[in-house]
Amino acid sequence: LASYQTTIGLSSSAVRNAAIKHVTIIGGGQMGAGIAQVAATTGHSVVLVDTNEEILKKSAKGIEGSLKRVVKKKFADKPDAGAEFIAKVMANVSISTDAASVVGSTDLVLEAIVEDLKIKQGLFGALDKVAPAHTIFASNTSSLPITDIASSTSRLDRFGGLHFFNPVPMMKLVEVIGTSATSQDTFDSLLAFSKALGKTPVSCKDTPGFIVNRLLVPYMMEAIRLHERGHGSKEDIDIAMKLGAGYPMGPFELLDYVGLDTAKFIMDGWVEKDPDNPLMQPSEMLNKLVAEGKFGKKTGEGFYKYK
Repeated sequence: LASYQTTIGLSSSAVRNAAIKHVTIIGGGQMGAGIAQVAATTGHSVVLVDTNEEILKKSAKGIEGSLKRVVKKKFADKPDAGAEFIAKVMANVSISTDAASVVGSTDLVLEAIVEDLKIKQGLFGALDKVAPAHTIFASNTSSLPITDIASSTSRLDRFGGLHFFNPVPMMKLVEVIGTSATSQDTFDSLLAFSKALGKTPVSCKDTPGFIVNRLLVPYMMEAIRLHERGHGSKEDIDIAMKLGAGYPMGPFELLDYVGLDTAKFIMDGWVEKDPDNPLMQPSEMLNKLVAEGKFGKKTGEGFYKYK
């Protein structure tokens, strides 16, 4: 019995500190597919899950298209090596419409679905019952508290946040979020996984917007207020921030790129949680544009018009 217990003790600690090799990504949209591409490229075994088979086929095609662009740069004079590279990466990716059936052998379940707390809780609550004990759960949410999402599971110590940035293959940053219940082992595994993907992780607490959006969203909102007060045109504010602060896009260009509906959704959630915070007050101009269906680039018009 003693030796049996010793073996169990050893194996469980070995499992606990094992590197994340097998990843299940829930959500075949732009973020999910981007994370899947990066994970597969760095030798991880990836299952991309979505409820819709058509979305998954489109995601796989998108990953292959993105890899072809990589090959054009990296293997310009070696077409055979390029083709081999694409085949090798794609061999690491499989697709499924049934999350519960594929999480049995996974080290990490990473969710990149709609920003709806109830839907996220439902997903993780169901997967918590079928995923192995060692499996870490993580959300790619940009605005919802990780603690609230994790509350639907019994693995609070093995739950964290991995917030990637769009487009994932290009953007170097990952915000790694720990809740008050996230174990050090889990947090270390998420940091190590981010590094294994070739990304630069930063450690964040589970506070609204983590680091980037906590600074970025109030900045964008203040730009709108500045314009609302008549203290600067959209064009001048954008030029000022690009040339004066070295930003690749001005705040109005960025809002149109992110989506005005997304910005409003984040802001509304924050206002609800912290109604007295002056940084988190809504904007009439933003609300009006969203009400008119002008969400930015994706609808052809936001603060600017797009052909």
